[in-house]
This record gives sequence, structure tokens and C-alpha cells, in this order.
Amino acid sequence: MDQPSPWGLIKMRIIVVGRTRTIQFAATELGRYLETITGDEAVIEHTLRFDPDDAGIAIGLANAFPHVALPEVTDSRFDDAIGIRVDDGVGLICGNNERSVLLAVYRYLTEIGCRWFRPGTDGELLPGAEAVTAAVEISETPSYRHRGICIEGAVSYENVRDTIDWLPKVGMNSYFIQFREAYTFFERWYAHRDNPLADRGAFSVDEARACVERAVDEIDRRGLLYHAVGHGWTTEPFGIKGLSWDQRVHEVDPTVREYLAQIGGERKIFDGIPLNTNLCYSNEEARRIMVEEIAEYAAAHPRIDVMHVWLADGSNNQCECENCRRSRPADFYVMLLNEIDELLSRRGLETKIVFLIYVDLLWPPERERIANPDRFILMFAPITRTYREPFTTDAEIPDLPAYRRNELVFPRDVAANLAFLRAWQSRFSGDSFVFDYHFMWAHVKDPGYTKIAQVLHEDICNLKRLKLDGYISCQVQRSFLPHGLGLAALGSALWDSESSFEQCADDYFRSAFGHDGPLCAEFYRALSERVLPLDLESPSAKTIGAHAEALSAALDDIAEFERVIDRNLSSSSPVHAASWKHAKLHATIWRRLIDILQKVCDRETIGTTAISAAWDELATWMWQHEQECRNVFDVHNAVKVLGGTIRTLVNGGER
Repeated sequence: MDQPSPWGLIKMRIIVVGRTRTIQFAATELGRYLETITGDEAVIEHTLRFDPDDAGIAIGLANAFPHVALPEVTDSRFDDAIGIRVDDGVGLICGNNERSVLLAVYRYLTEIGCRWFRPGTDGELLPGAEAVTAAVEISETPSYRHRGICIEGAVSYENVRDTIDWLPKVGMNSYFIQFREAYTFFERWYAHRDNPLADRGAFSVDEARACVERAVDEIDRRGLLYHAVGHGWTTEPFGIKGLSWDQRVHEVDPTVREYLAQIGGERKIFDGIPLNTNLCYSNEEARRIMVEEIAEYAAAHPRIDVMHVWLADGSNNQCECENCRRSRPADFYVMLLNEIDELLSRRGLETKIVFLIYVDLLWPPERERIANPDRFILMFAPITRTYREPFTTDAEIPDLPAYRRNELVFPRDVAANLAFLRAWQSRFSGDSFVFDYHFMWAHVKDPGYTKIAQVLHEDICNLKRLKLDGYISCQVQRSFLPHGLGLAALGSALWDSESSFEQCADDYFRSAFGHDGPLCAEFYRALSERVLPLDLESPSAKTIGAHAEALSAALDDIAEFERVIDRNLSSSSPVHAASWKHAKLHATIWRRLIDILQKVCDRETIGTTAISAAWDELATWMWQHEQECRNVFDVHNAVKVLGGTIRTLVNGGER
């Protein structure tokens, strides 16, 4: 005989109104989690019309439910709205689009106690069976339209898949796969790039394409917004692949050379790196070839919701020919964008295009203006900014510095970066978001991961006042060691710009670490504050020497906290045990790294050779332990970032 469920039903019923891939996936996810939480079977049924007398949880688009009125949105393709009315396991869950239905399912599960504090099954915490008796009633839209993550770092396919799976669980709606094949990011992992302990493996472009194809299917399954490409458009149309920053090309077909930027009197691949090579944008034929390629690619990839059309990476690499000198690069960029729009419109393609405000393109156009703002999304990428303070809205905005072709210096401080954004906003008032790098490099230099998380949270909460409608995080996918508070804060603030960082942190640490979670929060906050005065963002032996006492105090803090770690490593909760294991690895890394920084204070006595040797030993140790933390920590990125810091200190300011 069937045993009754905790809320009095014989079996859990999930009634799906409509039958689309994403809504079906949402129903499956709801059933899977409720079965795990209660131990009862969940039966999924389908119907074409909602019957309010059916006992169970009905899910579907909001327009399938009479008398359900969600908050209005501007564009239901890009904007989300959710509705939840469930009491004691009976009610409805809906959204204004298929993706929003999935978001609503995860929000309901969150409200009854589920937590997802890192990608993967060892990063989720589920409540007891009594949770399903809770009453949940929600009708809301997120604070921002654009909420997502961009692929970066070294990744396996599984890392990408798990990230995509995790995004809607924390309220995000977008994933961005950079470049056509994302080759460089997969190659770093599968070919063991820079890993001295592993044989260099072979990894092909076709294998990268297969990974991307599988990742896009996961994006599609969840109805997420798919952002694609970015750099590479400047050379791919001319038969020169833009695969990675490590790629080198020096021989160019003479028929192509005339289209490349002329720098120092030569037209060639800039520093041998195709991704960093601009074109002669005053050359109409160069633009035409590029525009045709973009239109062909958009037509061949209809699943792309938002296609990024960027110029070359790098900076101070613009064409110096007489015709190009007559206009800023941004004027030619806008000219190119208008030509793209004209061709896409003629071909009936509705693909949204992102244009990039970044390095040389921070200086806005003087004459050209975007003709069809509805086609385009402005993306502000302040890559040279400081991450030691947030983008405040009360900063006094200075005048823009003069534009000097290929002699530009880019700002670190907040106000100077915002000056460029304001200048562009005076010329374009359409859709926009920020593309920023909090968890690309800066997080590695914050041992507590708390100061960078707080800056990120405040940055996102300020976006409305900066007239930006969201954030795509350009970051390493594996940024959860020692914890993932920063990414929890990212999801929280993007959904609710009035959310509290303190409440987010308290909930995160209690969920991820259990009973001693509050001790974690206290320790990591203190560790961030200890190291902050060292200013590892701009490493200087003099600055570190002036704060030698902070290093000693940090070591004492780590030693004390390791006792807390050790007593939790055998936690009865596998999820919490995994979190404490990550904390142990992190404590070892920073205990040894602080010892190296102390050696820097005494480098005149110890000698730079000993400091370099100590760093090499630590880097080797991290590579040795890579498999233990492969899902939460990007060793390739950490070794590169921290190694650069140590080399700067050893060389007295020269990397």
C-alpha cells in the first residue's frame, strides 16, 4: 500500500501545461528534487489546459493560468518574470517565457530551503521532507535583464556543463561562449598547457567544436540566452584563424596584407597574434568582407541570441594610415556596425549585436552614430579598473583625456572609467550591460575572497544608477576555492539590486560549511582585510615591507583557523566535508604564499633566487593537487596570476 507523503497526498503530482523542451526539463527538475527531498515518487502528467481543481503543482507559461498576472516586462524574449503560488505541495509555478518557468522552479526550491553554492552535485544542500509543506507566493521580475557568465580560464567540457546547469539555479539567464570554437579555453585543460607535471596532450579544433556543440545543447535545454563569438572577426574572414593568444602567425597571403592595420609603416599580424590584429577600417573592402562574414555566420547559427562583434584584442594597435588617422577607431567601428545592421536587416536576421567599449574604443565616436539602436547592445568592459573599490555613483566625473592614436594610457580609478561610459551613453541610449573581470585575476590576490565579493555585490547594486542593465562576468569558471561567496553575491544582486551582502554571506557560509559556517565568514573577512593593505593589485616590495606585521598576523589567523578546518574534515555531510577540504587546500596555499611574501620583505638578505625557488615549489605543489580541486580551482590561472605577482616583486617592478 502506498504511504502518504508529508503533506497528505498519495503521490506528488506535477502537471505540465504545454509540452516544450525547456518546460519539460523544468518539470523533470522539480520532480527530481522533490523526490530526493521527500523520498516519495513524483508523477509528471501533461495537459493542454489548466484545471484549478487538479491537486498537485502545475507548471507552465503564465498565459496558461487564468487570473495570473505577472509584472510587465519590456521584451519577453530577454526579460524574465516569475510567479509562484504553492501551499502544502499544491499550486502553480509559471513564467513569462520558457526560461522563466525553469527559473521559477528553482526559486520555489530555493524558498523551501534548497541551496546551490557551487556547480556540481557536491555543491547542493537540500532540506528535510517537511520543507514541502511550506507556503510560497512570489510574483516578480529581476532587477537586471543581463545576468550571466562568460567562459574563461582552463576548462573541461564538464566544467562548462556544470556551470551552465548552475546558472538558472541562482537566477542567472545567460551564458557566453567566446570565440567560434572556444578552443583556447578547452585546450588549456585537455592539453595540460603550462603544467610541468603532465605530458603535453593533443587537442584539436574539431574537439573544441564538439565541446561547444554539446554546451549549446545544454544552454538550449534550459532556454538560456546564448551569447557567442567576440574577438576573431578581424582575421577569420581573411582565412586567418584567431584561436588563442598563444597562437603565432607571421606569414600572411599578400592579397590579405592590404587589409591589415598599418603600424610603424608595416601591415602585418600584430605581434604575430591574430586575435590582437586590427584592420585598416577606412578600407571599404576590408569592412565589406568582414560584414559579409558576420552575416553569413549569423545565418548559419540561428541559435545565437546575442552575437558579439568586437574588434581586435590588445591595445594601441590601430591602423596609422592617412585615411584611418582622419577618424577615431570608434567612428569606424560605428560605421561597421551600421553596415552589419543593414545587411542583417536585408536578410531578415534578427540577431542582436553587442558592441564593445574597451581599451582604444573607450574614446567615443566624434561623428558617426548608430542608426538602429534596437539591433545593438552596448557592452562596457573596464578591464584596467581597480577592484579595490566599487564603482560608486557619486564619483566626480573628470573630462576625457585626449585621444592619441597608439599612445593611450588606460585608467585604473573609478571616476576616470565612468567618464568614458558617460561619454558613450551621451551617444547611445539603447540596451547595455557591463562585462567585468572581478573573478578573472583580482580574486586570486584576495585570499579571503570576501573583499572582492563585496566589491562585486556593490558594483552590481549600483548598475541601475549607472544606467546599465546587467552584468556578464568574464571569469574563470572554477572560482570556488576557498568558497563561492562572490558568485553567490553575483546571482543575488543581479536578481535583487536591493539585496543585502551581509545576509547573502551569512546564508552562504551556513549552507556551504554547516555549523561552523559563521567562523568561516569571520575568518575569510579578516583574511581579506589583513592582506588588502599589501595592494597585490600593484605589487611593490616596499608596500609589502611596510605591512610585514599584517603578514605575521595573517599566518597566525590561518594557523588558528586550520584547527577549525581539521575538526570539520570528517563532517557527516559529504557536501560540508567537501567545503572543508577545499578550505584546507586554500589554507596551505596561502600559508606558503605568505611565507614567500615575508621573504620578499627580507630579499636583500635572503636573495631573489631563494624567493623564486620557493614560488616554484609552491606552483609545483598546486599542480600536484590539481585533481583534488579540479572543479573549484583553476590552477592554470592561479599559477599565472600569482607567478606574475612574485616575478614583479623579485624583479623590483618588472614582470
